[in-house]
Amino acid sequence: MTVTAETLTTPSQEVVELARALGVATEYWDQQGNHKIISAATLENVLAALQVDVTTAQGRAKAWDRLNNGPWRAMLPAVVIARQGFDKDFQIHVADGAPVVAWVDLESGGRVPLSQVDRYVAPRMIDGVLTGEATFAVPTDLPLGWHTIQATSDNGEDDPVVATCVLVVTPGYLQLPEKMRDRRTWGLMAQLYATRSKKSWGLGDLGDLGALAEWGGKKGAGFVLVNPMHAAEVSPPMAPSPYLPATRRYFNPIFLSIESIPEYSKLGGAAKKKVDAFADELKKLNLTADLLDRDRVWAAKKSSLELMLAEPLSATRQSAFDAYCAKEGDGLVQFAKWCAFAEKWGISSGTWPEGIRRPDGADVAKYTQQFADRIDFYMKLQWLLDEQFAVAQATALASGMNAGIVHDLAVGVHPEGADAWALQDVLAQRVSVGAPPDAFNQQGQDWSQPPWRPDALVSAAYKPYRDMLRTILRHSGGIRVDHALGLFRLWWIPNGMSAASGTFVKYDHEALVGILALEAHRAGAFVVGEDLGTVEPWILEYLGQRGIAGTSILWFESDETGGPLAPERWRQLCLGTVTVHDLPPTAGFIDGEHIRMRESLGLLERSVDDEWADHRRSQAQWDALLRSRGFLDETSWTRKVTVQQQVEGLHRVLAHTPCRLLAVAVPDLVGDMRAQNQPGTDQEYPNWRVPTCHADGTPLLIEDFTESIAAAERADRLIAAVTHRRHW
Repeated sequence: MTVTAETLTTPSQEVVELARALGVATEYWDQQGNHKIISAATLENVLAALQVDVTTAQGRAKAWDRLNNGPWRAMLPAVVIARQGFDKDFQIHVADGAPVVAWVDLESGGRVPLSQVDRYVAPRMIDGVLTGEATFAVPTDLPLGWHTIQATSDNGEDDPVVATCVLVVTPGYLQLPEKMRDRRTWGLMAQLYATRSKKSWGLGDLGDLGALAEWGGKKGAGFVLVNPMHAAEVSPPMAPSPYLPATRRYFNPIFLSIESIPEYSKLGGAAKKKVDAFADELKKLNLTADLLDRDRVWAAKKSSLELMLAEPLSATRQSAFDAYCAKEGDGLVQFAKWCAFAEKWGISSGTWPEGIRRPDGADVAKYTQQFADRIDFYMKLQWLLDEQFAVAQATALASGMNAGIVHDLAVGVHPEGADAWALQDVLAQRVSVGAPPDAFNQQGQDWSQPPWRPDALVSAAYKPYRDMLRTILRHSGGIRVDHALGLFRLWWIPNGMSAASGTFVKYDHEALVGILALEAHRAGAFVVGEDLGTVEPWILEYLGQRGIAGTSILWFESDETGGPLAPERWRQLCLGTVTVHDLPPTAGFIDGEHIRMRESLGLLERSVDDEWADHRRSQAQWDALLRSRGFLDETSWTRKVTVQQQVEGLHRVLAHTPCRLLAVAVPDLVGDMRAQNQPGTDQEYPNWRVPTCHADGTPLLIEDFTESIAAAERADRLIAAVTHRRHW
């Protein structure tokens, strides 16, 4: 380890105590069991991102006052989070001795009076006023939803003091959707952009999603889990990573199926010829295994969409657009403003005119009027996406799927994207999210994403978080939360410091998990939390108690000896898979592709010989398990099996687990070898640009599953392996 000033400087005891009080870790145990002490530099910078100055006595005193007396300065808290069926109290602060009355205005109408709890708390002198604290109880049988608490107090003045706050009643336990409660459900996992058809414009789109879902549904699949489809930059270069979006609330119009848009059929003359020429040119890309070119595809689609939306909408279509805008509200307008401004001045708001660098800037109204047409254009793109998601989900359900589309929620957003501009008051500045060093990423990871500020989320009553979830869940049957540990804590890295030099910052998991469960319940969806890595046992237990399914990846499931975990010992409430997008497809992993790749990129921190030795040992252990359970379809007396037979055998392990959810990666259906992503790299590896291919390297088209006998048989064998609990 390189010794630097930041690793040598120890924080003062007061800073340590203040950090802990604010939910900032001052120490932790890493994945290898080493005790790590957080440096003074890290704590100072992380606390500064929480708008706490610990470098001066005055700053520290102000922080302590905010912690100890801040709640007493408000009559009601900003938000109260309750769990249906569980006791929940909250505090009201009024002039000492003044009477207070409180009630709940239900979201659906009606009023429920609240009872005061007999609990004495000594009054405090707050800013010259002797202030008392009254405790009230939230009834345990209130309906789920977003309600309003109102309180009034007569303090002897002419007018009574009145206050309101948000009350969120969340499910005690999120049940699986009704169709999934009495049986196991399996599904597909696809990086949609890499999963193309004959109709694709060089990238998989929402038409392809519908086609894949229809094929999967007819094979018995209950869902198709796709990569994050959040919106990216509006102008090139477009970040390839779906996990570094401009916003998490809205979607990327690059996924629009152009010919499926009603306005396409109304094109004529030169406009239609131009759009069709784009289509002819880009469809040729589907027949190559070349790296995906988002910038080229988006340039063609954007030009086509501009031609299609140049004329006014029909009365019926305008009415549908207006209804969508009304449903989305100001969030849609803010996003479209960012798109228009970023298109003109670039993605970084630091290069924009001074008066629009904040959404409430002095010149925003002026430029909103100036760019009205472009703002309208970008709002229409989200409306078209909403329509096509609705069609894709309807297609999935009609094919027999009991959940349909399952979205993937990225951890965060681009530091200069739409959310970073529109939500800058609830996102922390001058820090980014990442992960501490672990066995697979031995230098740690910096994902370059600004995290939610826990205190600011509370002040906003979690509405930005809620609105994001509602948009994503509108046309889906489930959601996968990437890095579910982020619902509890995130690894914050101060700008300019190494990924290993961060620290954990706590979040109110009762609020974040509860609201996630509430919005999923309302959408009739299930939730999967990606809970891999260094996760404390109590977090796994808590997620299970709330009905949030976990994630089990075969390669990471080990027993006390370090060997493969017996399938019957896997968790029940989880999504079980063999591989994941941060690893090569199963055939590639068996072949050691992940070792060769990390060696070539200089990402190994121990010898390559040791890596290969561990890999061979692990593969031998899995091979022994497969043979002992009869999971291998051995066809010769030499007991040698092909890689494909090994892949099928590993998927039979899934079939013999108690997991309620199972998933098969589309690349495994065809024997693909190449990984989509190598964590810890940027330009060193073509992350998120690799098209799905067959084992021989030729590109996969969705039609291959129905038109190619070899592809269909291979896929059927793997589906049979994961769906039948029987020995071979």
